[in-house]
Amino acid sequence: MIRIALRTLRHHRVGFLASFVALFFGAAIVVGCGGLLQSALKSTAQPQRLAAAPIVVSADQRYLGTQSEEPFVERVPVDARLADRLRSVPGVGSTVPDVSFPAALAGDGGKQAGAKVTGHGWSSARLTPYEISAGSAPRGPGEIVLDARLAQQAGLKPGDRTQLLVRGGTERFTVSGLAAADDGGAGSVFLTDSRAAELTGRPGKADLIGVFPKPGTDAAQVAQAVEKAVDTPATTVLSGAERGRAEDPELVSGGDDLVSLAAAFGGLAGMVTVFVVASTLGLAMQQRQREMALLRAIGTTPGQLRRLILGETLLLTLIATALACALGPLFGRWLLDAFASAGVVPDTMEFHAGSLPLFAGAATALVTAVGAALIAARGPARTRPTEALAEAGLERRWFTWPRLVLAVICLGGGGALAVVTAGMDGPKAAGAATPAAMVWTAGFGLLGPVLVRAMTAGLVRPLRAVSGLAGRLATLNAKARTARFAGAVMPVMLATGLAIALIYMQTTNSRGAERAFDDSLRADLAVTSDAGGLPLSMVDTVKEQPGVAAASAQVSSRGYVEPAEPVDPAADGGEGAADPPEMALAGITPEGITKTTAFRATEGSLGALRGSTVALPTRYQGDHEIGDMVPMRLGDGSLVRLKLVATVKGERGYETALLPAAFLARHTDSGLIPRIMVTAEPGTDRAKLTATLSALAEQQPGLRVTSRDTLAAAAAEQDDTQAWMAYLVLGVVVGYAVIALVNTQALATAERRREFMLQRLIGATRRQVMQMMAMEAALVSFAGIVLGSLVAALTLVPLSMSVLGTATPEGSPWIFVTVVGAAFALTLTTTLVAAMTVLRNRPVEAVGIRE
Repeated sequence: MIRIALRTLRHHRVGFLASFVALFFGAAIVVGCGGLLQSALKSTAQPQRLAAAPIVVSADQRYLGTQSEEPFVERVPVDARLADRLRSVPGVGSTVPDVSFPAALAGDGGKQAGAKVTGHGWSSARLTPYEISAGSAPRGPGEIVLDARLAQQAGLKPGDRTQLLVRGGTERFTVSGLAAADDGGAGSVFLTDSRAAELTGRPGKADLIGVFPKPGTDAAQVAQAVEKAVDTPATTVLSGAERGRAEDPELVSGGDDLVSLAAAFGGLAGMVTVFVVASTLGLAMQQRQREMALLRAIGTTPGQLRRLILGETLLLTLIATALACALGPLFGRWLLDAFASAGVVPDTMEFHAGSLPLFAGAATALVTAVGAALIAARGPARTRPTEALAEAGLERRWFTWPRLVLAVICLGGGGALAVVTAGMDGPKAAGAATPAAMVWTAGFGLLGPVLVRAMTAGLVRPLRAVSGLAGRLATLNAKARTARFAGAVMPVMLATGLAIALIYMQTTNSRGAERAFDDSLRADLAVTSDAGGLPLSMVDTVKEQPGVAAASAQVSSRGYVEPAEPVDPAADGGEGAADPPEMALAGITPEGITKTTAFRATEGSLGALRGSTVALPTRYQGDHEIGDMVPMRLGDGSLVRLKLVATVKGERGYETALLPAAFLARHTDSGLIPRIMVTAEPGTDRAKLTATLSALAEQQPGLRVTSRDTLAAAAAEQDDTQAWMAYLVLGVVVGYAVIALVNTQALATAERRREFMLQRLIGATRRQVMQMMAMEAALVSFAGIVLGSLVAALTLVPLSMSVLGTATPEGSPWIFVTVVGAAFALTLTTTLVAAMTVLRNRPVEAVGIRE
């Protein structure tokens, strides 16, 4: 049987090529997504600025002890005194605490920002290592060392005077020296350790601690000893590529984002692969019913027939998956680079393609292919030899009870996911809507023969009226070969349904975020700074300017309402652990809050937001009453107790807790006010007010004034990044579905050579055959587009109810028109090109070959 299987490959080149394409692309996508997921789970990057430190101690950026252990949005510091304790650990030679603060070299006489830089204490230069290439190290609070490349760009040398925009003001320094390093970036500046610690605004805290073992000691053993000395789950000891997580905490948050994205992407790609491979192989086997019938008629046993089909499938699958395993990691690396270029993850994140992604891709393709082959062989193997040719000539069994049961299960699952989607928070609803699209697709795919038969029956008269004989032949073919016709329709449904659903899903989510932003904003202008932020005192200064009706600080972060029983970082996370609600945090000054934002107190007073207080969204108030102390976990991991002074309403999924700006700013990386929202007096000339506020740059270097439209554009740009990720996923998945569409239509047409040649022998012209195929393509397109639109509607209506509160998704109708037009054009073009290729053969020779 294996020898026969090898020989049959050359007689069914089109069918095997179609199956190979489906298997290869499906396995390659799954392998690539698996590599992306593994890279996200590891979240490693080769250290650059910390390259010289064999061991790095830093705080764990995750909210340990909770179900999801989400990363904190601000850097979690460590106690600087830990460095002294670690020096006494056996094998440790020295420790270097490191602090960082954002700054900018001043330009234009100190009024504008030049190059963005990161400041450190001079002792941390050893972590890279930086070495003095000119001048000397900083010895006093007024001296600074610049990266040599940075100094060259700025035209500075030792002895020159320069200004640094930092902590919302201007600091003047003398360049004492230049430092060079093989790596570490060109944006570092160094001050004395005490001055750097002062400018961080976090006395007694360090970002991380570099540990240098004594000469001749084993770094791995020293790392274990350091880990025992630390003895707290909230502090991590890192070595090797893991040190990159301490250097760039965005590796943790970006890695977490990538985990969910890669898991969703890989899951969707895996489901599409199963659907495409199963339908393509099933269609390829259906095209060979006459061959299988002949084998049964000459005495081939059911077991031999199964082994023949299984042997062919295994051989094809092994070749396709071997190639996919070789090229799939390249696809995964390309995906990671694409996400890095969009700013989703740091560009230093390493790609990992271990054995698990390769196994996942190969297993998905192999299990699906073998399952499809066994199902396809089931019918011919069970048919009696005397009935085999009759079964092949006349399709009797085109639907089965097991198929109906599975269809009902899938449709029930789709309905359940629809209910879940409609009840979820808007920003999270897509997480349930995406798998719902595939479950609906599977359900309609299983019901495909019934649905397309019903649609064909309804189109008999219209097609005959429009196209005459060609339409009649097309409908008769569809009725006679329902399973084959359904196999051609399903890829059209898949491509159309996924394209419409995923595109409108993104446009609807974008509109939801845009509406939430617009509804919350009442300010006309925003005052920002290139110096990393503004001091709180600038709020009063701005408020005193003529034409200003109100001004309020705005500090953004994220945090959690801590459970009544504090979360234990040492406790196991995952199922059963605490699940504190996460929400956006906004630091404000209460005087101008009602005129610059849409926040209104439903209980209590926003004017009481001073000191250690909070206004919670009503949804998260729980059992707390006004005046109660509410435990909260802030963006830097700090556990605080805040007095509840008010509650505010918020759109579901976009709720925000309000805190005093002075309090929240202390728990952010910059420690400053990122922006001040300004509302103009009625009738005030906005351009004149902008000029008035811009003049404040004389006393506040780096100050900038932006309009409401600019703020909306910045928010839209951030949303565009999310949209770009979604469209990349969409492009890959729908692109694969489109390949399957073209693949299947070519297979369904090319394998009908004998049928076409018989039509030619009884007098049909090429033109008549082509007209018949055009009508069949139109029928396939119509059925696939209708079913795909139904899949999209069942997916999008619950999503839109969750995000927008209406059943109508957001997006241009031209999206739908474009997708439908593209599906119709691809189906028609592929079918006609394949038919034209077949009709080039001479009828007598073609029939003779097949017989």
